[in-house]
Amino acid sequence: MNVNRKWWRSMLGISMVLVLVVAACQSDTGDGSEPAEESMGDALTGSIFVSGSSTVEPISLANAEKFSAEHPDLQISVEGPGTSDGFAIFCDGGSDISDASRSVKQEEVDTCGENGVEFVELEVAIDGLSVITSVNNSAVECLSFLDLYALLGPESQGFTSWSDANDLAAELEAAFGDEFGASNAPYPDAPLDVTAPGEESGTFDSFIEIVLESIADERGQDATTRPDYQASADDNVIIEGISGSDTSLGWVGFAFASENSGSVTALAVDGGDGCVTPDSQTISDGSYPIARSLWIYPSLTALEGNTALEAFVDFYMSDEGFASVSEVGYVDLPAERIEATRAAWDERRPGKFSD
Repeated sequence: MNVNRKWWRSMLGISMVLVLVVAACQSDTGDGSEPAEESMGDALTGSIFVSGSSTVEPISLANAEKFSAEHPDLQISVEGPGTSDGFAIFCDGGSDISDASRSVKQEEVDTCGENGVEFVELEVAIDGLSVITSVNNSAVECLSFLDLYALLGPESQGFTSWSDANDLAAELEAAFGDEFGASNAPYPDAPLDVTAPGEESGTFDSFIEIVLESIADERGQDATTRPDYQASADDNVIIEGISGSDTSLGWVGFAFASENSGSVTALAVDGGDGCVTPDSQTISDGSYPIARSLWIYPSLTALEGNTALEAFVDFYMSDEGFASVSEVGYVDLPAERIEATRAAWDERRPGKFSD
């Protein structure tokens, strides 16, 4: 995959809040002539604030840089505190667009409604949650949903070694067979160092919903992860944690795993149909079992007083805007889903449509 991500990779490591500002360049040309006519045309001013998912953040950053290059007097700020934190800001009227690595929850819809914030839900990309370990961990190549529950689910609290999960895996296998994928136990007798998204992250919610929830429900457990691991909403912190331990385990979005393939390995995952490694093809065709949509939520309420916001979302919905998806390492939507997203925006269709 030819991915041009050098500019945002360095910025992500510096700060969670990035402001893409290009100073106005309407000074003398040096020969006394006026600036070029196109720079004096319908240039936009003001500001746009995008907050939410750190997974979606690179896409919004790419489009912010492209759009800012055409409108140097416009300030676009993009930050990635996590999907849940982003919706809290957004539904309080504090941001113009909320990036999300899961669909908005009903309680968030209700909060937005109570605060008079209307939005339109726009699907922009496909991601594959990548289960990762260190490149130095050759003992593990594939993990099933059953394995992931045994190692990372609510009943694995206190497991400090991979092998601590052997008995739970055997119990799960006896109860479910290969319904949730074949067990790969016994696991190695090695430290189990988990670094993964925290509760503020949509990537945390998606992992629970897709991988853990069905097994937890069957076993009468809360649908959640074990609480005792290093949690972060910053994907770069997760990558650092995974690469820092030879027997680590965690998960991040596909683009971050691909970008850091020299230090982390994306494991194959078995959701019941055999082991499948995440790549653009398997994520796009759905054969990789932890694929999910990525979203943006522009505020229709904020449009009323911000001409630049409408223009920026128009750009996001353009061919050049959608091109940013693959440029930063995610998977393009099929053509029919792009058209559905564009139709939702063109109609300014309020509310949630993903269920």
